[in-house]
Amino acid sequence: MSEIYNIIEKKKLDVVKKPIEKSHGLPNECYTSNEYTKLERKKLFEEKWVVIGVASSLPNKGDAKPFDLLGIPIMILRDKQNKIRVFHNVCSHRGYKILQESCKIKNVIRCPYHSWSYDTLGNLVATPHLGGMNKHSSKKFDKSKSGLKEIRSYVWLDMIFINISENEISFDKYIKPLSDRWEKFWPSKDRDLMVYSNDFGYFNLNAKCNWKFAIENYCESYHLPWVHPGLNSYSKIDDHYHIQGLPNRFAGQGTMVYNPRFKSNLKFPTFPNWPKDQEHIAEYVALFPNVMLGIHKDHFYAYWLEPVNNEYTKEHMEIYYVGNEAANSKKFKSLRKQNFELWKGVQSEDLNIIEGMQDGRKSPSYNGGNFSPVMDNPTHHFHKWVANNIMK
Repeated sequence: MSEIYNIIEKKKLDVVKKPIEKSHGLPNECYTSNEYTKLERKKLFEEKWVVIGVASSLPNKGDAKPFDLLGIPIMILRDKQNKIRVFHNVCSHRGYKILQESCKIKNVIRCPYHSWSYDTLGNLVATPHLGGMNKHSSKKFDKSKSGLKEIRSYVWLDMIFINISENEISFDKYIKPLSDRWEKFWPSKDRDLMVYSNDFGYFNLNAKCNWKFAIENYCESYHLPWVHPGLNSYSKIDDHYHIQGLPNRFAGQGTMVYNPRFKSNLKFPTFPNWPKDQEHIAEYVALFPNVMLGIHKDHFYAYWLEPVNNEYTKEHMEIYYVGNEAANSKKFKSLRKQNFELWKGVQSEDLNIIEGMQDGRKSPSYNGGNFSPVMDNPTHHFHKWVANNIMK
């Protein structure tokens, strides 16, 4: 029997997987239980491809920074060959957490404890006094077997994905359903034109709630009139359509009337192969478990989640434009600022809602919630994905 049933009754999860008109949402324990969170880390964050940052945050060779994934210490770096690599952030000697803060690696990564040192490929290259004073090697010790433990990783659209368990399918296969979906109006050759904005390309929000609430909320447009009146003034509920991706790795919604109202006659350059008859299409997709993507004719964003515990999440927004002029020149700075403020405003409006749902989950009377059989399909899609994977 699955270990999840020691935490949650099986019937509470079985009902999540029923057709939407008979289903309830995930039970309270999925948002409030420490024991559940430990299991979720294993089933969803170690077994799946998850986002831990973007390559643009490490622009130069030797750039490195630590990351904590629900208690797992991780090190992200750009090696001397300009490749992004991810390692377990722990020395192979005595288990010390090596990297404590972002830094520039000049030659080696040195553990402060006994000065064992590693190159940017993770190889153990120096072991001072290993065989006794001034004897830095030993015939009884094989350095080649004691390097940093590398984590399976892949960079896609600048996002750094990792799969800690190495049990998931290849990333190419994992992402293919979503990539293929977008090929019709955002072909791969256009995606290569994306450039990260260094001035108004990033913001973060701290959410006092479980990470899943951010995904659930992002999947649907049902809340627009009440939570986002500004956005709803030109992109109403009935202008949206549902997105539910098979084989059940993503869900979200799209709009047919993308037309932001900026105070300028200037317009951002658009992706050259985006079809003219679909220029008002924009799609907002949550790629499970922890990143929310927005594609538009003139910019792209990745809004990724850093779960800290079951009631606290760090949210990170990364924004990209078509070419370096749009992303970083003075000419488009005012437009970038307006777009930045638009999305920060929208996400801030959502923050109050998702934190309120966390508070609501403290009620013993709540059964996971009843879904609208018409409006909540993408959110139900996500709940089923969680239930199916946590019950394996």
